[in-house]
Amino acid sequence: MQSSHDHNRRAWDRLANRNAPHTRAAADEAFRNPLQHVDGRGWLEGSVAGKRLLCLAAGGGSQSALYAAAGAIVTVVDISPVMLARDREVAAERQLNVRTVEASMDDLSIFAEASFEVVIHPVSTCYVPKIAPVYREVARVLEVGGIYISQHKQPVSMQAEVDPSPQGGYTLSEPYFREGPLPAVENSLHREPGTLEYLHRLDEILGELCRSGFVIEEFSEPPHADAKASPGSFRHRSLYVPPYLRMKARRIGKKVEQRAKVWVPG
Repeated sequence: MQSSHDHNRRAWDRLANRNAPHTRAAADEAFRNPLQHVDGRGWLEGSVAGKRLLCLAAGGGSQSALYAAAGAIVTVVDISPVMLARDREVAAERQLNVRTVEASMDDLSIFAEASFEVVIHPVSTCYVPKIAPVYREVARVLEVGGIYISQHKQPVSMQAEVDPSPQGGYTLSEPYFREGPLPAVENSLHREPGTLEYLHRLDEILGELCRSGFVIEEFSEPPHADAKASPGSFRHRSLYVPPYLRMKARRIGKKVEQRAKVWVPG
């Protein structure tokens, strides 16, 4: 039986070969000020120069190239070999040093503990059945004090219909508590056709992160809403259903039990 990992590897290979959204290299404009382009809120504290940075599940020639252009020592991990080939192509074209590794985000065993100072993780946790193993792996490969910036699909966006209802707004048609992948979807700008996607509740997205040895320092819902947009469009749906949430977390150590709960490096 084909695993979700194998299914999504093939799905993203197909999407990349079609040059679908989220598989395209960064535009020339982004390289004029690469760090500002990827870190407009300043969560990376002004510079990534010389830092060991992991772009996790981030193939496609955008994230890795921009962080490398900003001076980071970049490794990009992705499950899709076609996406990683694009990272290598862009790096060669722009004379950037980028290491590519084909692996799943929930199995980073190729890396030693504390291999990175920064982990950047764009929207992708929806493609694995469980989010906790991903966080555990990130905690292991990120040094204590390191920064983990991740973006996720909002659970409610995964529940809501693609098209507006006759009454206005967007109907929640999927249960919040569910097992297994979501039904296939077509003609959606909020989900990727052909992939297996999973709804992760806020208890998983936020709670599992804290339980894995992180503290959340920043939280945002990237704005995409437009009240003047046409019903059914990405920006109109975003007016009712925010599509993403984004977090900055810091790796602080392992929790140990003594007379009181304290945090210690580890």
